[in-house]
Amino acid sequence: MQPTSQSRLDAFRSHRDHFFAHDPDSPLDPADREGFAGLDYFPERKDLVLELPLDESGPGVGEVVELATSDGEQRPFVRAGRVTFDVDGQPATLTVFREQGRGRFFLPFKDATSGGETYEGGRYLDPRARPDGRLVVDLNYAYNPYCAYSDGWSCPTPPPENVLGTRIEAGEKAFARTATDESAR
Repeated sequence: MQPTSQSRLDAFRSHRDHFFAHDPDSPLDPADREGFAGLDYFPERKDLVLELPLDESGPGVGEVVELATSDGEQRPFVRAGRVTFDVDGQPATLTVFREQGRGRFFLPFKDATSGGETYEGGRYLDPRARPDGRLVVDLNYAYNPYCAYSDGWSCPTPPPENVLGTRIEAGEKAFARTATDESAR
């Protein structure tokens, strides 16, 4: 029996919470792991489970671009194309990238929730290609980069073309650190 999208999303979130709480590679600082009770998420929105054509006709598609990172470095990605969709009646267009050398799709973005309900540095999605060439862009799986949890990580930041004025109330919310003593980091 195929699990429902709700149960797949719940499993994803549960796995992510378990990783953050128990895995030695968790991005959480030790003080934050002590009281960690799970990440905070928006409720699932079925209207934000999208199957979209990847527009590969725009300028710069196929070019290597350097995305800025949180530590001031640059990281190369290939511009794969753009996806266009509506969120609560508002049009949105985002550039999809591929990791150079890995081929995996990568979609960093900021929206009007960034810096409020969600991490100020933006969130990520990992769209999946369908056999027909469309991309599955399920915004319920939007997640924070490791930089949202502790210092010392190098995270690509969304480029200006992926900053939306509309709200995307789906996926992971901002992390409220429990560690307040900077020396504990």
